[in-house]
Amino acid sequence: MKNKKLFSFVLAFSYLAMSMALAVQAQPAQQTDEQKLLQSLHSISSHKLFDYVKELALDKYAGRLTGTEGYNASAEWVASHFKKWGIKPAGDKGTYLQSFPNPYTLVFKDCEVYLHIPYKKSVLKKHYKYEDEFIPGATSGSGEVTAEVIYVGYGATAPELGYDDYKGVDVKGKIVLMEREAPVSTNDAELFMKWRPYSFHQYKLENAVKHGAKGMIYNYGPISNPNNSYDKNFIYSHVGRVVVEDVFSGTGMKHSDVVKKIRKTLKPQSFATGKTVTIKNTTEHYPDGIGTNVIGILEGSDPVLKKEVIIIGGHLDHLGLCYELMPGANDNASAVAVIMGIAEAMTECPIKPRRSVMFLLFGAEEQGIVGSEYYCDNPIVSLEKTVGLINMDGVGCGDRIRALAAENFPEFWEFINKANEKYIHRVVRTSYFANIARPRLDAARFMWKGVPTISFSVSGSQSYYHITKDDIDTITPEILEDMAQLIFVAVLDMANQDSVDFRK
Repeated sequence: MKNKKLFSFVLAFSYLAMSMALAVQAQPAQQTDEQKLLQSLHSISSHKLFDYVKELALDKYAGRLTGTEGYNASAEWVASHFKKWGIKPAGDKGTYLQSFPNPYTLVFKDCEVYLHIPYKKSVLKKHYKYEDEFIPGATSGSGEVTAEVIYVGYGATAPELGYDDYKGVDVKGKIVLMEREAPVSTNDAELFMKWRPYSFHQYKLENAVKHGAKGMIYNYGPISNPNNSYDKNFIYSHVGRVVVEDVFSGTGMKHSDVVKKIRKTLKPQSFATGKTVTIKNTTEHYPDGIGTNVIGILEGSDPVLKKEVIIIGGHLDHLGLCYELMPGANDNASAVAVIMGIAEAMTECPIKPRRSVMFLLFGAEEQGIVGSEYYCDNPIVSLEKTVGLINMDGVGCGDRIRALAAENFPEFWEFINKANEKYIHRVVRTSYFANIARPRLDAARFMWKGVPTISFSVSGSQSYYHITKDDIDTITPEILEDMAQLIFVAVLDMANQDSVDFRK
């Protein structure tokens, strides 16, 4: 009896030992940090990011012009994802939205530009094609103007430079034809800085109004651009090569030769063209418009380092309707999608960033880089505690990545370069950014405030800028995934360093 009990005990113990051994064998081995990182890295999906771009380019957001219902809906859509992922709101009054004043203008379909051509005893009208040959001025007054066209070069009155495009010509009640930018290059920084104030769209329009002009055909694309002043009595449109050449035709001058002469001599070449043009635009202006930035924060895990923040940013807005839908798939739904992919991966990653990471989507970039300017003047985390900004603008078309200002901040760049060499293996072209021209991207505002910034864009396939063709069909899903994975790894790495200082 005794032996039987002993045998049963031994048998039970053997079964228990065997079960425990099998249980230990069945448990997975402890994941290394590298395995955890790779798991989170591969959770970023090109399919999901492409769907984000597709969503933001839909008609229901009406081109995401800041201040409009369409833009507000897109901001709420992004914020809803941040909330779902557990990213903390960092906007006004416990929301994800930081509000700022932002006037805006709506453009409707009844717009046209046409040339009056005398023929025998009558006048023929040459109507120009929307988008191919003209696009309405996105901050134009509403109405119609028919007048002679006066060519006024770069539209500058600069007495300190001995230069005045309006000297010797009478533009009162007329339409001016004007060049964009300035007659000097940024390559000569000292000279350019003297001309810089005269390169702004706002200056050019306001100076034309000051001289009594009633309208403008702006040699700019033609593309849409809501970054300009508004005057209810001033009607203008953007035009391209066809319109400009028609205005110059029969004057005895060639447009390209006139521009070259201005740039070479820095002397005005203004003249009355003798051509009559009609500009008609139908618009509504909203002087009390309100814009918003979308801001979420993933708080750092370290009680001290969490007071420092790394910003991953890009603008959410685009051009709205001008008068057709401008979808803005690449510019800049692509960057918003990448930021969202990074945000979700970081919240789910077992490796938590010790520093805080901010996901910042700017409003009104297209209307004068306004949202980023407002943030820099009203930062959620002090700019002194901001390690750096990774900005993205147009990262959805192609396979070649450009890192603007990477050469300004080599230690900042090294984190990104290291991530690329180890995991992504894309061609990345770096460059230096002098940042002396009028601001064209959100990164410029931060750099002027002393915040280290690298700004990414992508090229290498057919893309379109500020026209209706910037749609989902141009997007390269694979580059969205690689951009998101690249920034995810680099930011997690720098967020977990004991010390980083890119300002030095």
